[in-house]
Amino acid sequence: MTQKHTTPDGLVIVDKPSGFTSHDVVAKMRGIARTRRVGHAGTLDPMATGVLVLGVEKATKLLGHLALTEKEYLGTVRLGQNTLTDDAEGDITSSTDASRVTREAVDAGVAKLTGDIMQVPSKVSAIKINGVRSYKRARDGEEFDIPARPVTVSSFSVYDVREAVAEDGTPVLDLVVSVVCSSGTYIRALARDLGAGLGVGGHLTALRRTRVGPYKLDSARTLDELQKELTVMPIAEAAAAAFPRWDVDERRAGLLTNGVRLDMPEEYAGSGAVAVFAPGGRFIALVEEHRGKAKSLAVFG
Repeated sequence: MTQKHTTPDGLVIVDKPSGFTSHDVVAKMRGIARTRRVGHAGTLDPMATGVLVLGVEKATKLLGHLALTEKEYLGTVRLGQNTLTDDAEGDITSSTDASRVTREAVDAGVAKLTGDIMQVPSKVSAIKINGVRSYKRARDGEEFDIPARPVTVSSFSVYDVREAVAEDGTPVLDLVVSVVCSSGTYIRALARDLGAGLGVGGHLTALRRTRVGPYKLDSARTLDELQKELTVMPIAEAAAAAFPRWDVDERRAGLLTNGVRLDMPEEYAGSGAVAVFAPGGRFIALVEEHRGKAKSLAVFG
């Protein structure tokens, strides 16, 4: 009698390679983990590398709640050229000599894009406009506008400014930057807007995501490494790292998993999703406080 393969419930932290879409990585993981139940928390553009959080089996129910967290990136912004996609994947649409842009001007431009800002996503983003992906509308040659959205850029730092010459001979500046921002922030839109503010245009030439919420690059594995050894962060450990923790006794655990709205301790008011643990460290549910009661978001126990 053959033993049935079982994939553990949990998160897989992938170091995404360049050239892969997030969906490509999910498809690859379905083969590695031998299950259809794989999803991702927040896409990464094909050009970008770094942390992509995947959920396997029951942990797919965590993903929508994980996507609300802070993210951290390292990237390179080229000042002096605009592209169709606001990154190096798209055709160059304009070139302007950027050699006279000073470090002071760069720092002032970065300061304007730090904090709570309104951002217009790139037209080739995956945002839906009236139910149709923006990139599809752009590919079909449609004229349309994407409304600006509020995002938070809690840190935007320039580590290095390098003079360079683009392939078309334009003097450009390459900025090595790091960004800490809210989910939904487009780094290529920051590059575009920084270049626009400086009057020379700009686009993103490299991007590496180094953190998604509490999940960092040091815990990420490449697809090749995962093919050799599937490393799954157990669902209880993943939940404990990402959400406030509420420990309950066995009786309340049973009531919660059966949909009973129990009174919630005041300390969790306004804290969003809370991970509920039964005795023995068993992760049983994600809840949120609603009028003093525990409103169930997803049940695992």
